[in-house]
Amino acid sequence: MAGNSFGDIFRITSFGESHGKAIGVVIDGCPAGLEMDLTQIQNELDQRKPGTYTGASARNEDHSFEILSGVFEGKTIGTPICMVVWNKDQQTADYDHLKAVFRPSHADYTYFIKYGIRDHRGGGRQSARETVARVLAGAVAKQILATYQVKIKALVTQIGDVKFDQPITETHLQFSALNDLKTADQNSQQKMQAAIDNALQIGDSLGGVITCICNGVPPGIGEPVFDKLHAVLGKAMLSINAVKGFEIGSGFEGAGMQGSVHNDLFDMKDGQITTQTNYSGGVQGGISNGAALEMKIAFKPVSSIAIPQQTINIQNQMVDLSIKGRHDACVLPRAVVIVEAMAALTILDFILKNKNSRLQPLDGNN
Repeated sequence: MAGNSFGDIFRITSFGESHGKAIGVVIDGCPAGLEMDLTQIQNELDQRKPGTYTGASARNEDHSFEILSGVFEGKTIGTPICMVVWNKDQQTADYDHLKAVFRPSHADYTYFIKYGIRDHRGGGRQSARETVARVLAGAVAKQILATYQVKIKALVTQIGDVKFDQPITETHLQFSALNDLKTADQNSQQKMQAAIDNALQIGDSLGGVITCICNGVPPGIGEPVFDKLHAVLGKAMLSINAVKGFEIGSGFEGAGMQGSVHNDLFDMKDGQITTQTNYSGGVQGGISNGAALEMKIAFKPVSSIAIPQQTINIQNQMVDLSIKGRHDACVLPRAVVIVEAMAALTILDFILKNKNSRLQPLDGNN
């Protein structure tokens, strides 16, 4: 199986299955000398943890992690870092009825067609539990980015048909960090929870949108052809389970605007070049311009629902299916930290690559 690694300089490789012994990640290219804040890493993992809000999966994993290599006396030493979270609360019997059945809108059928075999226990490698590895690596990347004054925050701006469509302020970001649904304000929190409760009651699920804002991203990162900054960010976000859409800046809404409105006019503020608007979402020509990176990531409704559905089995027979087990009615709140992780991994990799993109004077002065 290819495609388990992400990044060029700061490169991660995730491993493990949902009901295997562990989920983990190997980080290559982490600079030596970083004092690892283990509490921050644990806090990041806990944000992804099931069961923190009504409508989340009841799987009771403690998400405690272990560092197997790459750290000595609390600091990174430049060698590959291996981190694992041991799986302890698998209930494999919940999935026995799925051995020969393809769940609608899951990866069961496509995985079976490609490999001729699949792990039906919680989805195996297809499972969103793989994102534990991303959160571990992302927590390390965030600590490095903090030395560059880069801050990444995401929040839930839509669940089902309930939308928060106001300009996002620091107050909204602060509120999102203090509520389980990761929403912008109390009104949105109440309406979104009501929507989730209704979906739970009828055995259905909901999708939504996460908005991610990255402040302090230096101008000049990103490659202008195939590895445009927003192109790699799009790849990063679309690699997350259940993600079906990615926008940066004005996104699809910009398609209906006139250039005279959409153009971000340059300005000077405190002696620095800036723009009066940010329809570009912080990226022009595939390269960051110093403005905030603003992205929207759309998640489809969870595929595992309690409502009976018709599907097909491996004998090509039509069968009725009622999915059992512990599943989320809405993954959006748990996915916020995953979105932040993928943004952090992308931005850090570009920053590290950018160090070699321009010849510096011998005395180190610009």
